[in-house]
Amino acid sequence: MPPTDASADAGTAPITDIGTAISLGARNGRIAEASLSADSDDTLDMRLPDELVALFADDPGAVGERNPGAGAVLLASDPDLPNADDLLDHVAEWGPISTPAGVLHLVPVRIERDLPIIDRWMNDPAIAAFWGLAGPQNATEEHLRSHLSGDGRSVPCLGLLDGTPMSYWELYRADLDPLARQYPARPHDTGLHLLIGAVGDRGRGLGGTLLRAVADLVLDKRPACARIVAEPDIRNTPSIAAFLSAGFRFSAEIDLPVKRAALMVRDRSLRHLL
Repeated sequence: MPPTDASADAGTAPITDIGTAISLGARNGRIAEASLSADSDDTLDMRLPDELVALFADDPGAVGERNPGAGAVLLASDPDLPNADDLLDHVAEWGPISTPAGVLHLVPVRIERDLPIIDRWMNDPAIAAFWGLAGPQNATEEHLRSHLSGDGRSVPCLGLLDGTPMSYWELYRADLDPLARQYPARPHDTGLHLLIGAVGDRGRGLGGTLLRAVADLVLDKRPACARIVAEPDIRNTPSIAAFLSAGFRFSAEIDLPVKRAALMVRDRSLRHLL
């Protein structure tokens, strides 16, 4: 049964093939025109970030291949992770932030520490309805490892509110994700997925409060990012309401591999107005 409040799954199910290659145009540093909307002038003949051009130059075989999952980077000294390019400006170093609900700290996931609690949340029927990871623990583990083994374009995090684990987040480079084919992507667009784990934290507007705080955090820590995007399931109207209350605007309906989604956008230029 779908969750009945926005905070149960404020980001809904992630695309399962994050990291699938962008178009062959990446070889010469450009992305082909995106498929959507009257805003298509945003993406016509768009230049790719220099680090992505270098990535393809170093690994020609990467173009056109499936990379199942996006890689998270904690700190270079973390023994669990290989060295990888950090495409999200060192999330592990961002530190805690004050919100109206308390102090929130996004801590990059460590499998051995965080798998049990994240798996328990994924097996909550309200969350499983959108994330699709209910069942044996290895399903959640494989999902997390697919992010942690990648190149740094996605960082899965545990959300601690006043020191208590209560949410799971995925921050990802939307412009380097298959999502970029479905809307007028711009360099450094950053995507968000969120689930609120504890039942007691749902149904009181917490999702919108935390989404606004994290969106502001991303804009503060990633000066090259002009927009935060999200793609909740179009059926999850409470989730969409949470994004709207967090200053996001509804941009379009888009078809993704596992769902029809509402594309939600928070613009840097409007952050103090919405």
